[in-house]
Amino acid sequence: MPIVSIIIGVILLLLLMMVLKLNAFISLIIASLVVGILEGMSPAEAMTSVQNGLGSSLGSLTMVIIFGAVLGKLMTDSGGAQRIATTMLNAFGHKRVQLASVITAGVVGIALFFETGVVVLIPLVFTIAAAAGVPILYIGIPVITALITMHGFVPPHPGPTAIAEVFGASIGETLIWGILIAIPAIIVAGPLFTKLFKKEDLEVEIPKGLFNPKTFEEHEMPSFTTSIITAILPVILIAIKSIVELAAPESAIRPFTDFVGTASTALLISVIIAMFTFGLNRGKSMKEVMNSFAEATAGIALILLIIAGGGAFKQVLIDSGIDQYIAGLMEDTTLSPIILVWVIGAVLRVALGSATVAGMTAAGIAAPIVAVTGASPELMTLAAGAGSVGFSHVNDAGFWIVKEYFNMSIGKTFKTWTVLTSIISIIGLIGVLILDMFI
Repeated sequence: MPIVSIIIGVILLLLLMMVLKLNAFISLIIASLVVGILEGMSPAEAMTSVQNGLGSSLGSLTMVIIFGAVLGKLMTDSGGAQRIATTMLNAFGHKRVQLASVITAGVVGIALFFETGVVVLIPLVFTIAAAAGVPILYIGIPVITALITMHGFVPPHPGPTAIAEVFGASIGETLIWGILIAIPAIIVAGPLFTKLFKKEDLEVEIPKGLFNPKTFEEHEMPSFTTSIITAILPVILIAIKSIVELAAPESAIRPFTDFVGTASTALLISVIIAMFTFGLNRGKSMKEVMNSFAEATAGIALILLIIAGGGAFKQVLIDSGIDQYIAGLMEDTTLSPIILVWVIGAVLRVALGSATVAGMTAAGIAAPIVAVTGASPELMTLAAGAGSVGFSHVNDAGFWIVKEYFNMSIGKTFKTWTVLTSIISIIGLIGVLILDMFI
């Protein structure tokens, strides 16, 4: 039974890491191989699937994570992050520091992939928390909540955009309803959720190499304009790409915007500019700038390995056909279309880890129902997105990104990240059902 194989794999993974204290990367590889063999793969086939998963995960995320980490390191080493943080604190006040962080992450999250948004905003989270004198997760939880919610609900992110195409939904309407549903989801799973924790539960130790605790003098920091433009340049480039895709898909500039607006390219361009704005123009030598580069990459080496291991685990689940098995179980149910697509998306998310795969598979199963029942394609899109974004655990790369960047234990990651994604998913479903009463 595929479900039994998944359960055994997850239990084995947790035992290796939590009981035997084995490194997460090694544990993920072992668990991946075991699940593949239990599902009928030969050992060689299971290893091939693992290798493909490692390659696909690193291939899509390596440049994003490295360049994002370097951009963040240059920003913190120059005082740019401190300048943005202090300006935000002065504008919003210490009492509304969470609001300032959520607004920033929500705007950034419209254009950036979740992983990109995390690596760009993590240095700001550390800096704002230090400047405001609050626990890191007091700021961090609302920020990652805003990022993952926008990633799951709002076009032009690839997941909701692709799902909208399957259902034949209007991208514009999906974006409007998606933002409307995202707002309460972010508030509940972010700022309100943090109120359930004691102050000491929100404290974490900053990973070495990802943050410079130095306090800069006023004259040492770049201006706010320079700092904010350099910091959000990846957002601007990616947003331009998205706008051209939606507004002028046949435009002659489309090939150029597609290139500069790809996450990896946008971050590379931003790093090159940051070398000047945060480095050379501030009186630093190229050697000092490259030292920041080296420190940033050293700080994320293990993170890359763990994310790759999570990708291997996910690939084995997909290659073994578990997604098709689960989809088959759900096809003949009599649930309402919106609840059906949410349940399929949620179950696949738990089983596979990939929100995009879960959402697309759920949409493929439920798409024919739209024509028969007259269900709103836009709401079906959002229901699939809500189901696929929740219940993140050890087979999701996002779980490991959050765990490692915030230096949390597995147990603490479950209590924070897994719970907040589940809240987002449930609030999203409730929002879709309420809109369905009026649309």
